[in-house]
Amino acid sequence: MNTHANEARRPLAVLLPATGALGGSAAWQAPRLRLWHGLALVLLVLLSGAVADAAAAPHQAGVFAILVRWTPLLLRGFGFNIVISFLSMGLGTALGVALGLGLISLGRGTSRVAWVLTQFFRNAPWLVLLFFAIFLIPFQIRVGGVTIPLPGWFKAVIGLSLPVMANVAEILRGAVASIPSGQWEAAESLAFSRRQQLWLVILPQCVKRMLPPWMNLYSILTTSTVLASIVGVSEVMTLASQITAAEGGRTDILAPLYAYIMVWFFLYCYPIARYTVRLERRFAVKI
Repeated sequence: MNTHANEARRPLAVLLPATGALGGSAAWQAPRLRLWHGLALVLLVLLSGAVADAAAAPHQAGVFAILVRWTPLLLRGFGFNIVISFLSMGLGTALGVALGLGLISLGRGTSRVAWVLTQFFRNAPWLVLLFFAIFLIPFQIRVGGVTIPLPGWFKAVIGLSLPVMANVAEILRGAVASIPSGQWEAAESLAFSRRQQLWLVILPQCVKRMLPPWMNLYSILTTSTVLASIVGVSEVMTLASQITAAEGGRTDILAPLYAYIMVWFFLYCYPIARYTVRLERRFAVKI
């Protein structure tokens, strides 16, 4: 009983920050969004816009008037970024759960293949994976005489879902490893099969442990959807370039325009970051 009690008090490795070498308080924590980050972005918009207005010719429109005029179009592009993030996260999560189950498989062949795939897609640059998806996936496929087009946004979803898949697999593996061994022993004592132990006892306990890092991953993915602009997907950054061209190629509006877009990403990701912190505190394992 004492052994099981000690195991139950083990720290949750996938949620708790790394500790210092001397065993004191946390020496490093992943950077988090703070309210002052958003205020700094707003200040950057105001300052860069004021500088651009001061340097603009008398006949040119003001920067803030340009931002207001093009806001509806930019909002449609930003909404497309959110759609891409939803689709990529959903597909990547489904594939990542399957890959994570392969990581914890008792079959050596299955676990090794899953480990290789996880390490490859976790460490490959996201932009490289995006290019692979764009150029390796055909522009259309034929099924039963019907031609199905595969647009650029679909390829972007596939490309972005690959690193998400690998990270979700690692999150699942870490969550399963954090479950005390007494839970496995209790399930085994009830004559549960390996599959029943996972689906009825272990994985339900992993959900709350996986949720905070999963939400952090979604925030990272959301800000990474702008990479789709490089491969021709018409999202908010692509539209920003088109707006610059429509305004006569004015380079002075680039800084306030991009800072304006960053404010939107902050407003979307900040509530997620705050809720993630609440979940981490709620689900943290006491040492």
